[in-house]
Amino acid sequence: MPVTLPAGKLRKLKMLADPVGRFQMMAVDQRGSVAATLAKTMGVDAKAVTYDDLAETKAVITRTLSPYATAVLTDPEYGYPYSGHTIPGNVAVLLAYEESGYEKAGPEGNERRSRTIEGWSVAKAKRAGADAIKFLVYAHPDASDETRKHQQEIVRRVGEECAEHELPFLLEVVSYSLNHASGTPGFAREKPGLVIRNAVEYSRPEYRVDILKLEFPCELKYTAEYAHGLFDGQAREPVYTLDEVQGYCRRLDEACALPWVILSAGVGIREFQEDIHLSTEAGASGYLCGRAVWKGVLDLYPDVAAMEEHCRTEGVYNWMQCSAANLKALPWFEHRRFGGWDNIRIEGRSPEWHRR
Repeated sequence: MPVTLPAGKLRKLKMLADPVGRFQMMAVDQRGSVAATLAKTMGVDAKAVTYDDLAETKAVITRTLSPYATAVLTDPEYGYPYSGHTIPGNVAVLLAYEESGYEKAGPEGNERRSRTIEGWSVAKAKRAGADAIKFLVYAHPDASDETRKHQQEIVRRVGEECAEHELPFLLEVVSYSLNHASGTPGFAREKPGLVIRNAVEYSRPEYRVDILKLEFPCELKYTAEYAHGLFDGQAREPVYTLDEVQGYCRRLDEACALPWVILSAGVGIREFQEDIHLSTEAGASGYLCGRAVWKGVLDLYPDVAAMEEHCRTEGVYNWMQCSAANLKALPWFEHRRFGGWDNIRIEGRSPEWHRR
């Protein structure tokens, strides 16, 4: 049976991908993490990092690296106002809708609630030229009912806004543990179940999501074949084998009722290349990454010339490595949600379509 999509969403989804249907998108929407790194570079308190510091950093990254991406994700606060005009016309624009960070919640104060940017909306993003909307939701399937309902409702609202304005909705789902810190063996053991269960929840039609942006379901540093320190020189006690990791990737693909892309979560470039390879082998339609490609530029601020040179050399090299790892990505329209390009139709086609 044919699958229908609103004309606006269908057109914009095509713009986010390459001609084959693979996503190779760059993220420059980070705010809190960039400010924290710039503070270390400049030797100041994070509160001393100015608006101009963030805006200039994002501008350098955007104007030098955006020509290599199929789409660029930036924010409406520091990024887009100062660097949106440097994104080439054939590169799509995603604008973030979530406030940076999260509100602590729950009985123990270890749960997370997302927020939309005050004064921002999908309507404003569309007027500003956005081709798609990205929203980040922190999710734990066993959080309190109040927190889970809050997160689910805010995603529904964003989905409804995107549907009203016929803009694709890309949902970034970030898992967290209630008991273990990120990067620990405990979190590594817990992560596959969290990522997969969250993908099942936010694949549901009621959220009106078009693309899921997901974490790699495992911590490769804790995989037996890589735990000797391949990625960062630090040896670790293995938590799983590569065969088990590949199995989790397949289970994640089975859980996703929508096309999905992998995010980098700030890991090193070598590790992220392997994340892309394993994810696309399992059925991912590409990637949306940022820091894995360009985080080295933050150590050079405020030397703009050095930052630009770093992006033109190491940044471009990193991007090309990601693109090479992405060659087996599943075209988004080949996902079982659609069943191939010939199976997709514009919603409401009729002689009276233009009168809607």
